[in-house]
Amino acid sequence: QVKKIFMIYLFRVWAKIANLELNFYLCCKIANDMKIFPTTSIKQLDAYTIENEPIDSIDLMERAANALAKAIAERWDDVDTPFVVFAGPGNNGGDALAVARLLAGQGYSIEVYLFNTKGQLSPDCEANKERLGGLAGIVFHEITSQFVPPQLTEDHVVIDGLFGSGLNKPLSGGFAAVVKYINASPAKVVAIDIPSGLMGEDNSYNVASCIVRADVTLTLQLPKLAFLFAENAPYVGEWERLDIGLSEEAIDEMTTDYYLTEPDDVNWRLKTRDKFAHKGNFGRALLIAGSQGMAGASVLAAKACLRSGVGLLTVHVPFCNNFIVQTSVPEAMTEIDFSETCFSGATDTDDYQAVGIGPGLGKSPETENALIDQIESCQVPMVVDADALNLLGEHRSYLGHLPKGSILTPHPKELERLVGKCQNSYERLMKARELARTADVHIVLKGAYSAVISPSGQCWFNTTGNPGMATGGSGDVLTGVLLALLAQGYDAETAARLGVYVHGLAGDIAARKQGETGMTAGDIVASLPMAWRMMEG
Repeated sequence: QVKKIFMIYLFRVWAKIANLELNFYLCCKIANDMKIFPTTSIKQLDAYTIENEPIDSIDLMERAANALAKAIAERWDDVDTPFVVFAGPGNNGGDALAVARLLAGQGYSIEVYLFNTKGQLSPDCEANKERLGGLAGIVFHEITSQFVPPQLTEDHVVIDGLFGSGLNKPLSGGFAAVVKYINASPAKVVAIDIPSGLMGEDNSYNVASCIVRADVTLTLQLPKLAFLFAENAPYVGEWERLDIGLSEEAIDEMTTDYYLTEPDDVNWRLKTRDKFAHKGNFGRALLIAGSQGMAGASVLAAKACLRSGVGLLTVHVPFCNNFIVQTSVPEAMTEIDFSETCFSGATDTDDYQAVGIGPGLGKSPETENALIDQIESCQVPMVVDADALNLLGEHRSYLGHLPKGSILTPHPKELERLVGKCQNSYERLMKARELARTADVHIVLKGAYSAVISPSGQCWFNTTGNPGMATGGSGDVLTGVLLALLAQGYDAETAARLGVYVHGLAGDIAARKQGETGMTAGDIVASLPMAWRMMEG
């Protein structure tokens, strides 16, 4: 904890030196590594904690309710805020009833609707129903058949405690109607653990209209995989993780294929530089990029590579781009293609430790043939991006010919050209995992939570970055960063995880300085030195 506080202090000092107004939020964004478990495993964590702490389940629920009530009261600190609690018959409903009691104890006005249509509550839900007892500040309704909904206004805050993460089929009937009523109201909605109706992992066969659309989701202990998928954002809203003290021992011992990459998980992977090191110690990289009208992609990738510690960089360019690259990136050398306008023939890679290919490459027939020849002849790890991925979509069999330790960096559409159409992010992730396994490559599936996927199927979701990075050239910058790391001798997994993290961190720094709307890919490159400096701390 002392080390973490000291690191945060250093980050803030560095930010002031660079005249960047990085606030405390950005520093706290880089905290602890985190596992993501299937919802079935969360139940096992609960059970292990109850048995080994030891603690009664009702007391563990009270611990969770205290964390929830505190988070809610911090967001809505005006005690005149009217709350309406919708509680289901299970433990999620028990959490909601306990939260209602705790908020009422702080002076809030609470109206509670407990849905008990089958006359069967979970033991802890029943216990929390009894604890409400007729407390002042709470209007309580137990719904056994007819439901007369309250009038919800924009001043109300709805606490959704209908169903938790154990749901395995779409809501229907009366509960679906309640969800639709909540969604149609102008009230703010806070979901406990997970929005009711949303499943923790795969929602391929769910019914969108039967999922609560929360403004805030207060998830307990660990996030759910579904939170990281773009199509679920309208339901999850802003999510916040609340530590409720589940067994750290059980979390450490329980295995999973899914993780959130945090600084504690990547900082130690950064190599230190020896005092007597020279440029030859940090690798030679070859970047094959650009075509007529697309010189900018090669410039951005080259600058990012040089800003990420590579010893020497050569950029293979068509003749038309040579002057642009030579003047824009004087630190790089160029190798001129036989073609005036495009990449037209494979080049020798014996003198290099890594090759990056794809940014601004174009899709001419000459380039298509040259790409295949380059893959066949290359013996060092490759970073394959952009048009190189699009061309490989037409020659999928060559994915298996990529050198060992290579990294593919597709955005969702580029991935679909390699694996076929996907109906949602969950299916896309599963197909990407299969591709990583069969091609024996690492894949960086780009997005708001970019996923680094290993051939073994493990996935690390990135936690840095912001919507301002959704701009042309951002992917070219990432290619340059990854190329530099591979050339310096980092293994593919470390290079991918470290590179994606630092790329996002540079984007966060750029957003703080330029704003998300006004930032460009060049701003990300310019922010890389500060990002690396923060990591080196």
